[in-house]
Amino acid sequence: MSEVVALAQAFQNDIKRLKAEIGKTVIGQDDAVNAVLNCIFSNGHALLLGVPGLAKTLLIKTVSTALDLSYNRIQFTPDLMPSDITGAEILNEERKFSFIKGPIFANIILADEINRTPPKTQSALLEAMQEKTVTVAGKNFKLDEPFFVLATQNPIEQEGTYNLPEAQLDRFMFNIVLDYPSIEEEKAIVNLTTGNQNSTTEIILTKAQIIAYQNVIKQIPVADNVVDYAVRLVAKTRIGRPESVPIVNELVAYGAGPRASQYLILGAKTHALMNGKLSPDIEDVQAVSKMVLRHRIVKNYQAEAENISTDSIIEKIL
Repeated sequence: MSEVVALAQAFQNDIKRLKAEIGKTVIGQDDAVNAVLNCIFSNGHALLLGVPGLAKTLLIKTVSTALDLSYNRIQFTPDLMPSDITGAEILNEERKFSFIKGPIFANIILADEINRTPPKTQSALLEAMQEKTVTVAGKNFKLDEPFFVLATQNPIEQEGTYNLPEAQLDRFMFNIVLDYPSIEEEKAIVNLTTGNQNSTTEIILTKAQIIAYQNVIKQIPVADNVVDYAVRLVAKTRIGRPESVPIVNELVAYGAGPRASQYLILGAKTHALMNGKLSPDIEDVQAVSKMVLRHRIVKNYQAEAENISTDSIIEKIL
């Protein structure tokens, strides 16, 4: 137990160093930075939602450099094929088939504008995200650990896009919404990007340290009342159940599944550790609840017609 406590304290120090290093390049977006780091150390995947120009790509690239992780960007387009992601077997000069790895073989994958490609290609990510493996021509290839998919979506340009299937959405631990920077932050961004100063990102952690911290987070104890709160919170999102609240029966078509409860506790553990606590409480569950639930609650026609946001439904449930 003393080893876990020592690693937990080291984790808090490293998180501070990590955020400071990222902050040299990514101005503002503190909530998004915290959420992405939480997701990575919880060994989950994240969906980033924001208008163009909010540094989504820069954030992911900077995080990968600071964590010394290999990084590949996949630009999703309507003509992208599954083999463009996973790789394919080709006939070489010796008339033998050899496997050429696709861009999925990296530690951090930026799936840029994931909703611009058809479901057949989107589903190529499913096995990689869940099983951390890729199957091509009947052969199974293991992906390097740690492995994260950080996907982006543009919320304002919907022409020529395909909704992500609920099964794939459920694979993402967090749905992170990026907002516009403040006036002061935007001034700092303009000064940083229009001058001749060059900011380089230093390596803060190694792969081995990331995996060690992921294992520590799994070992953190959680009180029964916190688990009970998380499970009941998810149950309240489901219609026609004894735990359901009136607004859910009125505005929700489908609620969150058991994976939401798992991610609430896992995210709460990491959130607690990032904030100097050795065990999560109900406030830590609440802190990650919107990111875990907003893409797992499907609104009905009434909610869509009245333009009621999923976040407002979650707030009323809380």
